[in-house]
Amino acid sequence: MYVDDCQYIRDGKKYRRVLLREGFREQGKVKHRTIANISNCTEKEIEAIKFALKNKKDLTQIKVLKDSVRSEQGPSVGAVIVLKAIADRLHITKGLGDSEMGRMALWQVMARVIDQGSRLSAVRLARKHAVVDVLNIDGFDEDDLYSNLDWLSENQARIELNLFKSRFGDTLKPILYLYDVTSSYLEGVKNALGDWGYNRDKKKGKLQIVIGLLLDGDGIPVSVEVFKGNTNDTKTVLSQIQKLAGRFGVTEVTVVGDRGMIKSTQIEQLKIEHFHYITAITKPQIESLIKKGIMQIDMFDKEICEIEQEGIRYILRKNSVRAKEIEEAREQKINSLSKFVKNRNEYILEHDGSDLCKQKNEVSNRIKRLKLSNYVSCEMDDGQITLSIDNDKKIELSLLDGCYIIKTDLNKEKVASVTVHDRYKDLALVERGFRTMKTGLLETRPIYVRKESRTRGHVFVVMLSYILIQELTKRWSELDITVEEGIKELSAIDSITIKVGDSVYNQIPHPRDLGKELLRLANVSLPDRVPYKKSNVATKRKLTNRKK
Repeated sequence: MYVDDCQYIRDGKKYRRVLLREGFREQGKVKHRTIANISNCTEKEIEAIKFALKNKKDLTQIKVLKDSVRSEQGPSVGAVIVLKAIADRLHITKGLGDSEMGRMALWQVMARVIDQGSRLSAVRLARKHAVVDVLNIDGFDEDDLYSNLDWLSENQARIELNLFKSRFGDTLKPILYLYDVTSSYLEGVKNALGDWGYNRDKKKGKLQIVIGLLLDGDGIPVSVEVFKGNTNDTKTVLSQIQKLAGRFGVTEVTVVGDRGMIKSTQIEQLKIEHFHYITAITKPQIESLIKKGIMQIDMFDKEICEIEQEGIRYILRKNSVRAKEIEEAREQKINSLSKFVKNRNEYILEHDGSDLCKQKNEVSNRIKRLKLSNYVSCEMDDGQITLSIDNDKKIELSLLDGCYIIKTDLNKEKVASVTVHDRYKDLALVERGFRTMKTGLLETRPIYVRKESRTRGHVFVVMLSYILIQELTKRWSELDITVEEGIKELSAIDSITIKVGDSVYNQIPHPRDLGKELLRLANVSLPDRVPYKKSNVATKRKLTNRKK
């Protein structure tokens, strides 16, 4: 007797037929007959019948199994399985390789998405998630992860090239690249790349590193590089040019960088490789072009206006919203200064012996700090401080509010003005990347590592994690939920460890409605179970020597 369980398709619909049958011999021939149609039974009932028939010679096995089956809470599986599937899809897994170091690096990337922290916290996190089971890692501690950062730094060029080739192949290489730099402060003073420089974090008394991020035209990271903290922005551009021409073998390139990034020296460096650029010019440069008569103020009133001068194209545009913001900020500064002057005059009236020169100097310093000295000044008049505002100069300065000029050497016949303008605006993608990597979900800071290789490895991990975040952001966009909240929901999907005698496996329960929706949008299916692998992940406990 046996269960005949099969599926078939009729008229485009799938059906399942389950029959309880037996075999017998008749005149030397093996024949079969149906005892019962059990297709309408539940799945559990069918499985029970199959199990009973399998153990029909020893039904006491059922009682033994009942007594020997144990279940307990297993590791979290939802976030690990989803992030592994996304990493596979985006070629990150392939790029890192299938070695033990590659799989450990993949965990560092995933751990940065799940719960940002140090290498020690990544070890503790691995004990809560099914990392060993899903990624097939033998085990590790925090020292292994630090060594893995060294490995990542050493192999970064190869990994970035693997990712680049997996995405674009040899024929579909992008021609547009976005580049910008930022700084990130350090904890401690022992970092090999740490130095004093222009601190964008406004963190006084902290050494910093400089990070250069290179993106393709879609805003997806291609490469990241770490420089010493005192490196000037413009000095980071040459290495990006050499990287694109050498490592990635790109022959037709347009680099987009802001006005502080691409200057005359960088333009000459780009010309050597026959690369093009899109950048912007500064306000003094705009004023100089107007004085030379190359352009006029009223040209900014048009939607987009273009002027070509000696092979260089200038795309003029005025942002009316930004112009209004600048005007409002200017008036707020003047109102703030007027209130300050009023307070100083009240102080002078209340204190007969007050130092008038000192009070005037305080107002003058306030004018400089507010950057109003071009059209605002102060004088002493009959023992009181008065403000003088040059309205003609104020109006003259406001003419360029919200005005900007984009500069490029791209051929006018090949690339339209609107396209050049829009590509420059795409630099916002780099800024968004820095926000996510530095202060947003991924939190590059604080940086506690000291060695140069580990600093580079740490930042590289954050860049790879950002690629995962970008994909999840896109896939979960229709949900009213952040990526961080989505990862927490998936992390709540714990497996159930089932132990049957000497056999052990992790069974995965059905997730809640939100979890199901997150999985559907991510196009990831959870398996019924994952193999159980005894975890050998542990932190190194450093116990202080105690005096006896």
